[in-house]
Amino acid sequence: MSTKRALRIAALLVVLGVATVTLKDKLPDPDQIADTIASASPWWLVLAAVAELVSLRHFALQQRRLLAGFGVRMSVPRAVAVTFTRSAISFSLPAGSAVSAGFAFRQFRTAGATRRTAGAVAVLSSLLSGLALLLMYGAVVLVPHGGVTGTGHTLGLVLTLLAGATVVFGLDFLLFRGPLPPAPALDEEPAGRAPGGLVARARAAVARTVADLRRLPPRSWVVSLVHATVNWGLDFACLAATAAAFGIDVSVVALATVYLTVQLVRQVPISPGGIGVVEVALLAGLVSAGAPQGPAAAAMLVYRLLSCWIIIPLGALTYTVLRRRPAPEPSKAPRQPTPVA
Repeated sequence: MSTKRALRIAALLVVLGVATVTLKDKLPDPDQIADTIASASPWWLVLAAVAELVSLRHFALQQRRLLAGFGVRMSVPRAVAVTFTRSAISFSLPAGSAVSAGFAFRQFRTAGATRRTAGAVAVLSSLLSGLALLLMYGAVVLVPHGGVTGTGHTLGLVLTLLAGATVVFGLDFLLFRGPLPPAPALDEEPAGRAPGGLVARARAAVARTVADLRRLPPRSWVVSLVHATVNWGLDFACLAATAAAFGIDVSVVALATVYLTVQLVRQVPISPGGIGVVEVALLAGLVSAGAPQGPAAAAMLVYRLLSCWIIIPLGALTYTVLRRRPAPEPSKAPRQPTPVA
């Protein structure tokens, strides 16, 4: 067993041990959880599922918009299929995030992107996604009546986010009709590791990312950031609707804090997709926020079903479709020469 794998297993055991101590005498028995799930409001669950599906579509549009900014066209159905597939890879495989990023890179290349462009889109997508998560949390904290509890406020939040998502769909369509803009020129990188030590390579990577962002049309990265923010917002709406389905009555700000904490925990590569760790962290967070034990466990299970577990078989299906249907002939705008100072 490698040292890295041993450390991951040890970290997972530590997390589970801490969670066991934290949740001792707070976990309901399986029969109580089953009864709670059976009593859930079906309309809230439908609303949660719709929010999660729309969230995934915005994640697909975020990457599609970045590709278009560099003059590479990818159809919406193919972008959605790539999103489901890479999400399933991230959730189910060891080092899933890295494998998922590699899969996305190959799909960007298949769509007609150069190696440098595909790498730039992958890096910028991750950067904008992290910034969008913070923007989403800040917006929820500042929302009026964010500290008020009740399903009425939760319903208003979820419907507002879905309405906002529809508006963003329309703006994306109106702003980017017609042919793609000329692609900004990106110099191809030489093969192999960049010279210098770790600090020098990190500085070079940061400088390259900033340069790529400056070459990208502002409208493209701004709309991509909006898509990413809506993506996080609707995933949070899925959790809020799921909690409301089981009568959990906690403030929106408290629920958003639990959500942000869980997303940060998920970034620690202890298990594929944070499976096991995310469930424990989410359950502990809901109970600490004041949710009853049975409804908290039921909400955790249903939210993870909608946002993770059910995506794995769907991603396997879209992967099969992507393999059987090769991408159409790439359609790229002519590349303009790099201006000489």
